[in-house]
Amino acid sequence: MVSLHRKLLLWLLLPQLILWVAGGVATYRLAAGYANRAIDASLAQTSRALLRQVKPIEQGLLIDFPRAAQDVLEADPKDRLMYTVSTPPGRFILGNNNLPAPPPAASHALDTPYFYDGEVAPQPGTGGPPKKMRIAALYVGFGDLSAPNQTMLVQVARSSANREELARAILGDTLLPLSVLVAAMSLIVWAGVRAGLAPLARLRREVESRAPDDLTPLKLDLAPVELRSLAGALNHLLESVRGQVGAQQRFIGDAAHQLRTPLAGLKSQTRLALDAATDEAQRSRLALVHQSATRSAHLVAQLLTLARAEPGSAAALERTQFDLQRLVQDLVAQLVPRALRAGADLGVGSDDGAVAVYANAPLLREALTNLIDNAIHYAGRGAEITVSARAEGGWAVVTVEDNGPGIAPADRARVFERFVRATDLGDGCGLGLAIVKEIVERHHGGVELSDAAPRGLRVTLRLPAAREAAPEDAA
Repeated sequence: MVSLHRKLLLWLLLPQLILWVAGGVATYRLAAGYANRAIDASLAQTSRALLRQVKPIEQGLLIDFPRAAQDVLEADPKDRLMYTVSTPPGRFILGNNNLPAPPPAASHALDTPYFYDGEVAPQPGTGGPPKKMRIAALYVGFGDLSAPNQTMLVQVARSSANREELARAILGDTLLPLSVLVAAMSLIVWAGVRAGLAPLARLRREVESRAPDDLTPLKLDLAPVELRSLAGALNHLLESVRGQVGAQQRFIGDAAHQLRTPLAGLKSQTRLALDAATDEAQRSRLALVHQSATRSAHLVAQLLTLARAEPGSAAALERTQFDLQRLVQDLVAQLVPRALRAGADLGVGSDDGAVAVYANAPLLREALTNLIDNAIHYAGRGAEITVSARAEGGWAVVTVEDNGPGIAPADRARVFERFVRATDLGDGCGLGLAIVKEIVERHHGGVELSDAAPRGLRVTLRLPAAREAAPEDAA
């Protein structure tokens, strides 16, 4: 996966690296040029000084070159000067006779130094490779210039190692501050890229931290124009999804409302027909119709509750802070007659005090009703059902425990799916636990099934406990 951060850094830092290398090469060439100029000026001055030690006289040339002057020229063993005085075409007069002659193709003006590079063979018996030298050649005339061989050649040479060492020193002194500057610029570029991509990181964190049912628009007021366009496109998409979810919820709600009235009428009519029927076969068929109508009415009610609990609907539900312990007590008191008719003993566990939650009370009441109703229907006659609420750390915990047959561990994950039943007993539609899971998850909680002791099933609901802050802060 290509990172935009790395890609931007690559495209910004790679040109700097290339320019740094190119700057180093150009600096070295420039330093070598300046070193050549300095050495050439020194060689030219030395050649003129050496020329003054050779004076023309009537009989020829007078060499006035004391030993002290020679020692001055040859004083530095690391950068020893080599010199030659000769009269072309090859008559050696003074100095070292192994300096290479100037290129013959070059035009040499009198009294004007000419500079060139050459190699000097080592002294006999010393061995080693030839030395690269920088040589200055100065042609001067003496005596009768119209006569042949009246031109004197003065050559002064210095090792090229000195020039290269000077160029490297200049390069090092130049590249060190340049490297610091490039490093500082790289840090500035890195910080700039990081700051420039910060709004994109904030958008990513905002999207990642959102709940699945949160379809509210993204807020990026301080974001750049390009990122606002992206946020606008995402908000447009969220608006479309919110509209489609709302339309779906409205359709399910409307359909459930429209079905409840005729089904309620059908139940009433079948009950009246059962009371008036005298034929046993007819009563049996009417009982089946009444049972189907009752089951259909229950299914429609469950579908309506599921539609209210799904994402999109739950996000718009009003939430308030209330005492979950009181809700459990009121609900159990309301369902005791139903439990008595089914032959079950329904009661409330120990009262541990108020358990504050911030939730939608009708939806949470529906979830607990489904759990208690399932326990009444499936635990069997003579079952004992206990409902309790307590505070546990930062959670509000509700347990519904019975001593019925329970649910096999292999089926406990499946029963939270829609239209899945763990048993064929009863007239359920397989939506009760799915509704419970949907409602609890909309409140950022969880539900789990476990074995009760010594037998039976325990259903545990965990909801975030209300904080001491204002209710709107606890949402």
